[in-house]
Amino acid sequence: MTKDAERLAKGLHPLERKILPHLKPEGTLAELAKAAGVQEVEAMRALQWLENKGVLKIQSKERQVLVIKDKGKHAAKEGLPEQHVIALLKKKKELPVAEIAKALPGYDKQAVGPVTGKLKKLGIPFITTKDGKPAFKWIDIPVQANPVEALLQEAAKRNWKVTIKGTEAAVKDLLKRQGYAEVQKQKGKAYNLTATGKGLAKVKITRKEYAEKLTPGMLKTGAWKQTEFRPYNVEINVPKQAGGRAHFVNEAINYIKKVWLDFGFQEMAGNHVQTGFWDLDSLFVPQDHPAREMQDTFYIDDPRSGELPKDVHKRVKAVHENGGDTGSLGWRYDYSDEEAKKNMLRTHTTVLSAQTLDRIKKGECALPGKYFSVNTVYRNEALDYKHLFEFHQVEGIVVGEDATFENLKGYLSAFFKKMGYPKIRIRPGHFPYTEPSAEVDVWDPEREEWIELVGSGIFRPEVTKTLIGKEVPVLAWGMGMERIITRYYEIKDLREIYNNDIEQLKTIKAWLR
Repeated sequence: MTKDAERLAKGLHPLERKILPHLKPEGTLAELAKAAGVQEVEAMRALQWLENKGVLKIQSKERQVLVIKDKGKHAAKEGLPEQHVIALLKKKKELPVAEIAKALPGYDKQAVGPVTGKLKKLGIPFITTKDGKPAFKWIDIPVQANPVEALLQEAAKRNWKVTIKGTEAAVKDLLKRQGYAEVQKQKGKAYNLTATGKGLAKVKITRKEYAEKLTPGMLKTGAWKQTEFRPYNVEINVPKQAGGRAHFVNEAINYIKKVWLDFGFQEMAGNHVQTGFWDLDSLFVPQDHPAREMQDTFYIDDPRSGELPKDVHKRVKAVHENGGDTGSLGWRYDYSDEEAKKNMLRTHTTVLSAQTLDRIKKGECALPGKYFSVNTVYRNEALDYKHLFEFHQVEGIVVGEDATFENLKGYLSAFFKKMGYPKIRIRPGHFPYTEPSAEVDVWDPEREEWIELVGSGIFRPEVTKTLIGKEVPVLAWGMGMERIITRYYEIKDLREIYNNDIEQLKTIKAWLR
């Protein structure tokens, strides 16, 4: 016995002190709770505290449990079927097999075959009567105690559940009987004492109660002077407490918004439900474009249709059919107002850019101007490790007579440096509403590869002249936010971002850039 063990014993919580005398070098939670006369939840709490003190290690173990069913419960109370038959045989001295059913208990009248076999195994003579019928004849032989009966009696004391420690013959016998028992796998807790715990277990608890707290009454009467308090351990390891915090995605969103605001941009906002006119037509996406089909777009059933803006609708319709006054030939088809009215969940936040250009014409937004949004978009995509059907898009436009493609490169380069990607490259690309169009890749130093993240370009005259009323350079870009932040959070599968795993939300690192 060491002084450290004695000192540790003095600081134990009452629950710990209660289970201490019942600790073995190794054992299970259920056994400990029963021995100490406490509930399992109380024993578990005490074990966790002792684990924090280095007294023991808690482990999760899977065990096989024999669960007694209805027939088995009846057998425990009324006797096994063969016991009923043996009792009648001893009385009559001779029992035809045809009469065995009459001797069986009411809970199992179908046990003639199994009982016949068991009587033969017990060595009870099997004969043929004078009239040629098979029967059993009783002779005075020692009948040993039935291990199945003992197992059932033990189970009755343990709420009809017994842990299977091996392949006992009684267990096998009981499982062969239909409707008597079944095996279930159950997870439980076990513990093993450490060297410190083995030393502590030898400490004799001579004092079972210490004062747990200093009360106003003790201070008033002075009773605290004669009171022995439980020592307070300031060195003990305590579980980490997870306080409230913003979802890590919201932390990243707030940071991204701050970046664009620091660059002098204004935030755009708008509805999640848009008409096909604003989401696609205003951006010169043809009405027969594959992106408008059901596999890419979530259409709304109620209300199915929305309103078309009177003034800009005429200009958009004209540019689709014949190019309007933009010098373009347009798409050269008959524009459908019904198609344009269809309500849908917005497929990109570029719809906000289109509406901002319309507001510039109306004088509601400034020209020149810089605008951005970080908002939710919806695509009818198959969910997998790199695709989501609902995600955030980082959108931006710069509108100004002097805006150039070099400015576009500068803004994106500065943004990605803030996001932890100092190296970017720009490649030619294609989008229906920009010309020139460019794909932007960032260099991932961990994977040592280029990752495509951004679609960008300068809006076509069919978009800008139609919406603003004159040709003005509009730099534009859009990117999926989730794909940008996964590297920082060390997430490989996009689906993990929105699992709402509590442990992940507690432990994932904060967004610090």
